[in-house]
Amino acid sequence: MGMDQPDKAAVKAYLMQLQDRICSALEQADGKGRFQEDAWSRDGAAGMGGGGRTRVIADGAVFEQGGVNLSHVSGSRLPPSASAHRPELAGRRFEAMGLSLVIHPRNPYVPTSHANVRFFIAEDSGDAPIWWFGGGFDLTPYYGNEADCRHWHTLARAACEPYGNDVYRRFKTWCDDYFYIKHRAEPRGIGGLFFDDLNEWGFEHTFAFMRSVGDHYLPAYLPIVERCQAIPYGDRQRDFQLYRRGRYVEFNLVYDRGTLFGLQSGGRTESILMSLPPLVKWRYDWCPEPGSEEDMLYQRFLKPREWASEPGEAVPSV
Repeated sequence: MGMDQPDKAAVKAYLMQLQDRICSALEQADGKGRFQEDAWSRDGAAGMGGGGRTRVIADGAVFEQGGVNLSHVSGSRLPPSASAHRPELAGRRFEAMGLSLVIHPRNPYVPTSHANVRFFIAEDSGDAPIWWFGGGFDLTPYYGNEADCRHWHTLARAACEPYGNDVYRRFKTWCDDYFYIKHRAEPRGIGGLFFDDLNEWGFEHTFAFMRSVGDHYLPAYLPIVERCQAIPYGDRQRDFQLYRRGRYVEFNLVYDRGTLFGLQSGGRTESILMSLPPLVKWRYDWCPEPGSEEDMLYQRFLKPREWASEPGEAVPSV
């Protein structure tokens, strides 16, 4: 295999190892909950093949529900969501592999987190394969904490630093723009990193960057979980958490490219929708009381900020 030829086996091996590592660390952080694995496969009907390992944790001590999903699917024709920006790919045979996770903690003071790393390759006989990487991670607090946000973005910047001075800025901005709920005119959370269609650095270098993003998720999230999981809360905080979770659902069902790709490509619905929280509330035309802790989320946290360069203490590492 040439030095910079795409190595699908190496990507798959990394994703499987990352899934094991993340599940093990989250189980340890929870102390009670265990991930249940559901291995699934597609039979190749209608030109679709492949499968995956869906792992779900529910009713844990810390995590109310979460999923860490590995999938590796193939098809004879790319679905519209994948080729909308790349019309030259329409009709090509493709493989897509990735790890996607969403963790919904029980305590409203612990943020929800999401991470995803993925690889696409589209092939056509006679032509060189077209491939790209995508992914990132983002944080959705219910009650904002400045130190948590600085820590999260400091780790996001550290994941990018070896790859160029502008990489963090570019992918942070992309994340802020992507995780924006247009019909609410508000961001989903405090962002992090988001990148897609990334191939300009060559395979080896881009794969190394994708690994750096995957490897920085646990050190970014676990110290926040550790710090916040024992903060006392009551019905008011829980109620606000369930209300804000509604925004998460709205984004995932209306805008999320991964959800749309999964549903359009005949993916496994249970695995695609594992990102949704177990309990959620909607209220008609509700607004937080001005000056309240809930209002602070909107005033200080749900707007793009340069968290990694703001002065102040970050969360101590676990």
